[in-house]
Amino acid sequence: QVQLVESGGGLVQSGGSLRLSCAASGIFFNIYTWGWYRQAPGQQRELVASITSGGRIDSADSVKDRFTIARDNAKDTVLLELNSLEPEDTAVYYCNAQIYNNYYDHILHDYWGQGTQVTVSS
Repeated sequence: QVQLVESGGGLVQSGGSLRLSCAASGIFFNIYTWGWYRQAPGQQRELVASITSGGRIDSADSVKDRFTIARDNAKDTVLLELNSLEPEDTAVYYCNAQIYNNYYDHILHDYWGQGTQVTVSS
């Protein structure tokens, strides 16, 4: 069983910064893609940024110049640096991992963290 545990959310003023981290634990073979998603009240969950095992990064246009995603394969963790935060960034942030559970696995399995609240005050 794979578990994702997030940390680092909180309350910050507009223009401030936060760092979110997510660590995977359990037995698995390879984390192919890490992703951060967010969901604001009354809104659909949306992709913030993702990074593949090959280092390809995709980011939402709204965060492209402000948020940075990075992965540490040795520690099975992913980080999201949030800079120049705006009230519109207020949401619950979820990490996601697409994982091959074992060497013979041809299917990517989706796992989600429990979510961490980010609140940006104006």
